[in-house]
Amino acid sequence: MADPSSYRPKPGQIPDSPGVYRFRDEHGRVIYVGKAKSLRQRLSSYFQDLAGLHTRTRTMVTTAASVEWTVVSTEVEALQLEYTWIKEYDPRFNVKYRDDKSYPSLAVTLNEEFPRVQVMRGPKKKGVRYFGPYAHAWAIRETVDLMLRVFPVRTCSAGVFKRSAQIGRPCLLGYIGKCSAPCVGRVSAGEHRELAEEFCDFMAGRTGTYLRRLEQQMHEAAEEMEYERAARLRDDIEALRRAMEKNAVVLADATDADLIAVAEDELEAAVQIFHVRGGRVRGQRGWVTDKVEAVDTAGLVEHALQQLYGEESGDAVPKEVLVPALPEPVEPVAQWLGERRGSRVDLRIPQRGDKKDLMATVQRNAQQALVLHKTKRASDLTTRSRALEEIAEALELDSAPLRIECFDISHLQGQDVVASMVVFEDGLARKSEYRRFQIKSFEGQDDVRSMHEVIGRRFRRYLQEKQKAGEWSEENAVEAAEAPEASEVSESDQAVELDTARTEDGRPKRFAYPPQLVVVDGGQPQVAAARRALDELGIDDVAVCGLAKRLEEVWLPGDDDPVVLPRTSEGLYLLQRVRDEAHRFAIAYQRSKRTKTIRSGPLDAVPGLGETRKKALLKHFGSVKRLRAATVEQICETPGIGRKTAETIAAALAAAAPPAPAVNMTTGEIMEEAGE
Repeated sequence: MADPSSYRPKPGQIPDSPGVYRFRDEHGRVIYVGKAKSLRQRLSSYFQDLAGLHTRTRTMVTTAASVEWTVVSTEVEALQLEYTWIKEYDPRFNVKYRDDKSYPSLAVTLNEEFPRVQVMRGPKKKGVRYFGPYAHAWAIRETVDLMLRVFPVRTCSAGVFKRSAQIGRPCLLGYIGKCSAPCVGRVSAGEHRELAEEFCDFMAGRTGTYLRRLEQQMHEAAEEMEYERAARLRDDIEALRRAMEKNAVVLADATDADLIAVAEDELEAAVQIFHVRGGRVRGQRGWVTDKVEAVDTAGLVEHALQQLYGEESGDAVPKEVLVPALPEPVEPVAQWLGERRGSRVDLRIPQRGDKKDLMATVQRNAQQALVLHKTKRASDLTTRSRALEEIAEALELDSAPLRIECFDISHLQGQDVVASMVVFEDGLARKSEYRRFQIKSFEGQDDVRSMHEVIGRRFRRYLQEKQKAGEWSEENAVEAAEAPEASEVSESDQAVELDTARTEDGRPKRFAYPPQLVVVDGGQPQVAAARRALDELGIDDVAVCGLAKRLEEVWLPGDDDPVVLPRTSEGLYLLQRVRDEAHRFAIAYQRSKRTKTIRSGPLDAVPGLGETRKKALLKHFGSVKRLRAATVEQICETPGIGRKTAETIAAALAAAAPPAPAVNMTTGEIMEEAGE
């Protein structure tokens, strides 16, 4: 636990201007991001008597080891920078809303030549028009099914669309009139796009125009005694009205607004949002968060606004946002929302009428969401806490292992030997910190030696990060570098992970944080190898154990007998989950390497030739055999291939050319080269 006075800035160093500040822990990791109208006043409030601080604030300042700040011009800039940094650094003491489920939306892919209507989840994509989110995917499909009678927009996948175009016949929806069948040319691309835009207009709430137009066409058809057409138009009108009825009118003035409600207790908070467009509820979503910082309802609302509109623009930000409490101060937040929309946004608390009644409904939904979340999580939290306590007791650890790392080795008959590292924090998988290794210091199958290498590489990188941060002496670093077998792995091979991009200081780094417990997949030999690797690096504060598959025994370094946990033990179940996840991750990597090796061809040996130009070459020549027979000038005719690259390709293919063609000894036929 750090003393805040040890890193408190001098009074004259902190500017009295708007800005954003970051607290970092001893490893340099950003643990809290905040903004302030006056950095001097805000930061000074953190360095008062610890007894006067809120419990969560006290925990944060004693966990931190340094503080830094960035001055900005306005409070609006501070709000935007705070959101950007929270998203970038993922600080552990900031409120971070998590969707309580993945809500589906109705999406229209206007970025395609033939727009498609479909159900979409996850992050929004550029050029796609979204409506919702909806509570259930079936609600979207029912609405779309009704509207396709009037707006027969394509709903099929790219594969079905391409197949129908090849055979010249539309799919079933094209035959029954629920698709305009652009795949076979019944309508042009422009006509189909116009249908898609009309679909979007109707979903956006502009319904009156289309209903009046259809009613007029129905009357005209009836006057001209085209009764079948009039009946079809009558059914279309009824279908649209049924689709509209699925979203009841809640605001009579056809308002476009988002209503945000918050339900909270001392530890957690739930946020519910109703999206109202054209006076109708078009979507609903919710978030739940742990209150890891001292924050009131107004602060929760401000964080919710950042989460909701931080990456939105234009009409995605409504004209009116109704909230239970206004952020303090409210002007920068309202101005920021207006900049996101491109026009004024009214941010206020509803006081009377339909909007206040609807806010009460949203509030009830938030309260129910919080109760449901706590009911689900209570059992989960209790189980995970008990599992960590059982592991600590069985392994005689000083405290529960909040961070566990597990390592596994995978290979196929000694070929393509790889290793995996998975991370569990607080009993939950943290997939963003999973890592994969290639074993390159030796050839063949030796799980014990492989485990020693991987553990050594992982913790050698940890010591390097500590040295960069000034937390590891040069003397210790030299001892670690001179450890046995350390020279077997070159600097470039010390971490052959797939995610090779370096991260900036302050972001989560690959090996910056040590675990409290290392679990290896195996028995005594693997455990001994892992412990030896740690001892060679001088690391004695990380516990090691192994989980053998045969009898699910837990092995400790130097013990002749295993620790046997009861089959009903939550601790054993957690260790099994960690081990199985490491095994799965290692096998997936090993298989992907093997598949890549099998699929490799002569062009893979050409230096500097990427996938795009490989495909262009094969498309231009048809096969590697014809490419090998081509001259440099002919190769240059391929789009994107210059003369220097063409010469490199020709030389590489000539060097890799087979000495003689293969011959089928039964038929005497000269066979094509494999893979061509």
